[in-house]
Amino acid sequence: PAAMQHHSWRSALGSIGGGNHFAELQQVDRIVDADSFALSGLQKTQLLLLVHSGSRGLGQAILRRHVEAFSHNGLPEDSDDARRYLAEHDDALAFARSNRALIACRILQQLRAEGEPRLDVAHNFVEPCTVAGEAGWLHRKGATPDGQGLVIIPGSRGDYSWLVKPVVSEESLFSLAHGAGRKWMRTECKDRLSAKFTPRQLCRTGMGSRVICRDRQLIYEEAPQAYKSIDSVVDCLADAGLITPVACLRPVLTLKTSGEKSA
Repeated sequence: PAAMQHHSWRSALGSIGGGNHFAELQQVDRIVDADSFALSGLQKTQLLLLVHSGSRGLGQAILRRHVEAFSHNGLPEDSDDARRYLAEHDDALAFARSNRALIACRILQQLRAEGEPRLDVAHNFVEPCTVAGEAGWLHRKGATPDGQGLVIIPGSRGDYSWLVKPVVSEESLFSLAHGAGRKWMRTECKDRLSAKFTPRQLCRTGMGSRVICRDRQLIYEEAPQAYKSIDSVVDCLADAGLITPVACLRPVLTLKTSGEKSA
């Protein structure tokens, strides 16, 4: 994007990153709310591309500078320091949006395919919010906002993802789970799985989908067995009245890190 051509972190644009970040081709497995699905603009016969990535170290650098200067103390919201922090925060969000868009464009180019963006939702950010009549700032870390329309809650790379319609709720601080969540710590995954599976075997999931990942440690850390069942998470959210499930999405091909240790 033109606005990012001179950004100090521009070299990281278009890279997925490590951890649980990924890009995934998905197909619609089943639709459970036909009316909401029709309004989404999605088509059951088309493949979907889901990109889960962020600001690629920019947000972490902003946090590090802030903690070095102010420790973990808050800032008066009308102070110059707070305004500078929020400006950097907004820049990181814009950078992350551009990064996801560029990742999608690169993948579509390689596939000689076309696509249109339908959803873009952040889950690590701060925004002004009023709860129980009290105005303040809502800090989300790994939490999806419930007031931006339809969202996707991803499962592991060997599980479904769900397109859901949030129900705006003050009780849940206007937020939802942003994924299935880990069941095992990263440090224990290889010990648990290496005797049963080679990295090559983990590149084919039990659902028949493929995983491309050149990081031999990460392929164990991100194995489907290390994550909770997405259906259990979605069922809990639905039972709590926080979402209406719309469609279940099946993984086809998942792209993880190339193995390069970039920021």
